[in-house]
Amino acid sequence: MQFSLFAHMERISDSNADNTSHAQLYEEFISLCKMADDGGMRAIWTGEHHGMEFTIAPNPFITITDLARQTRNVKLGTGTVIAPFWHPIKLAGEAAMTDLITNGRLELGIARGAYTYEYERLMPELDAWRAGQRMRETTPLLRQLWHGDCQHEGEFYQFPSTTAVPKPVQDGGPPIWIAARDPNSHEFAVHGGFNVQVTPLWQGMEEIESLMQRFNDACDSYSGPRPKIMLLHHTYVSHDQADTEAASKELSRFYNYFGAWFQNKRTVTQGHLDPLSQEELESNAMMSASNLKRDLTIGTAQEVIDQIKRYEDLGYDEFSMWLDSGMSFERKRASLSRFIDNVMPAFT
Repeated sequence: MQFSLFAHMERISDSNADNTSHAQLYEEFISLCKMADDGGMRAIWTGEHHGMEFTIAPNPFITITDLARQTRNVKLGTGTVIAPFWHPIKLAGEAAMTDLITNGRLELGIARGAYTYEYERLMPELDAWRAGQRMRETTPLLRQLWHGDCQHEGEFYQFPSTTAVPKPVQDGGPPIWIAARDPNSHEFAVHGGFNVQVTPLWQGMEEIESLMQRFNDACDSYSGPRPKIMLLHHTYVSHDQADTEAASKELSRFYNYFGAWFQNKRTVTQGHLDPLSQEELESNAMMSASNLKRDLTIGTAQEVIDQIKRYEDLGYDEFSMWLDSGMSFERKRASLSRFIDNVMPAFT
């Protein structure tokens, strides 16, 4: 089992009174990434989102370029770029340039996107189905563009013979990871020779097992090499049971806001969602603190080790610690420190 960090700058809407500047949020983000690098994690993943204080990450390539100057060994991944927001030629070129600047440390995670809020603002005609189809057309073109002289006549994109400039440093280009959920997405990724990243969110071990089964089914139907699969999961390593309970409540609040952004029904002002009332937070049984304590990777170091051992036994190659939570920087830092010092050594 290998380990990575998944993180952004982030802020929850009912923290509007928090006057922390974006500059300080970024400084705190960099500090956490340096901890991951110094602690021996394999990779850092950071994604793409637009117009949201909830997830502040407008261009992961810019962030990764800076991280390359502030870290030494860790791989630097987009987790993920939203494929339909990028023309294939632009995505291939910017990824190759980032690979060059980082001296071959880039890994390229790609997804169709999830938030209708973003679709409405960047591509109003888009829905999840068409976004997925654009991703499936774009992704195989990247390797062809890196190889050079790629001509394409597709449903969404048409262009004459084109070569991505510059060339990536890594032979064949950066490793590509596909965010997959349904069986067709797993099959598309595996049959294309791409790695797979899965995010079970709040649905617990049952979904973690079903996602691995979909990956295994796709591998069984493919004669080529088996790609890697990464499990991305919200994680908190506590110092005692009271701390576990507190973290569960904080993550319950985070997931209530996550669900509200996903539903896209509330007013957004200055990048903040209208705050949820205490009654709304308490009435959402699906995302209650008790459910999230059960279904996320939360607990003392030994409890987290025991949970990740189960994931390892299922066949996951990498576990990515999702740090976004609405918690204070100090609580994130403490959890990450305990993960590095007390959890990771159990897997060496």
